[in-house]
Amino acid sequence: MALARGERERRAGRRRRAAERQFALLPGELPVHGLRRMALGQLDLSIELLGGDGGAPGEKAVHETRKALKRLRALVRMLRSELGEEVFARENAALRDAGRRLAGARDAEVMVDTLDGLLRGDGRRLARRRGVVRLRRALVAEKEAAVARVLGDAAMRADVLEELRGIRRRVAAWPLSGRDGIQALEPGLQRIYRQGRGRYRRAAAGKRERGRAMHEWRKRVKDLRYAAEMLERRDPAGQRSLSKRRRRKAAKRARAQPLRRLARRADRLGEALGEEHDLAVLAGRLRDPGARNPHRDGAPLRLGRRNRKAVLKLIARRRRKLRAKTLRDGARLFRRRPRRFVKRARRAFRNASVSRR
Repeated sequence: MALARGERERRAGRRRRAAERQFALLPGELPVHGLRRMALGQLDLSIELLGGDGGAPGEKAVHETRKALKRLRALVRMLRSELGEEVFARENAALRDAGRRLAGARDAEVMVDTLDGLLRGDGRRLARRRGVVRLRRALVAEKEAAVARVLGDAAMRADVLEELRGIRRRVAAWPLSGRDGIQALEPGLQRIYRQGRGRYRRAAAGKRERGRAMHEWRKRVKDLRYAAEMLERRDPAGQRSLSKRRRRKAAKRARAQPLRRLARRADRLGEALGEEHDLAVLAGRLRDPGARNPHRDGAPLRLGRRNRKAVLKLIARRRRKLRAKTLRDGARLFRRRPRRFVKRARRAFRNASVSRR
């Protein structure tokens, strides 16, 4: 009986922790209070992943920590008018700096994944060339070195963990209002959408600086996706009590909700913009005359002019396709005026909340 009781308590604890860390509103939860819970949950997750138990994190744990920090920055932007400019600036800067200190390993991994994706399909023949094989080997060596630096830097991790614990203490004391609905969040949501709309227009009109404009646009697209996810309501306990057939029906209804559709569209657009940016970074790496090969003790990276030209041509072709797609999808996502967008989001939130009562 004691073993059974202990197992029930462990399961209940896991369910409670999952609900606390859910990056969406719980049934009946006030939006502002829900965002505080989400912030605490993401911080607890980050501290746990980064080695809060004293152990060194793995590569995946560092990546998941950076994703949690990005969600947190979007959340702080949503609460900007509630927090005030001073608190917003402090928390945003702290989260940004923590993410940057963990960025090296992921950035190096992205280069390997970008090259691999590029060499699939049309680039399969190119992948067998010796110069391209040497390039991939060099990028893998860079990735391994970057991962080793991040995972092996115990002092840096300790500093980041201490900063995250400090942020958590401050989040628990945020003086948030108890207003119902999403009125308290609407200024932040409108600002995110307005900035995304403006950056879309700069990306659509840009020529020389289009790559930079698209990268900046992507940040607000990601924020918009996270904002839509935060405003959804989900009931993990209610889902578990349904049969498999009824869970499928409930999931289908949820996918049709406007906020869920908005999150999906912003997610797809953000992924495409991310791929375009990664290709631009890889192209810059190939054009750098001072590029070195860490796989061969820092010797110059010998890709060969013919191979370099072929890979750059492949990158340019893929980037053109991605730009056309992202600008087309962006025109659809950002077609409304910011006030009109917020009004629709308010109605969608209200309707979704009523339907779950």
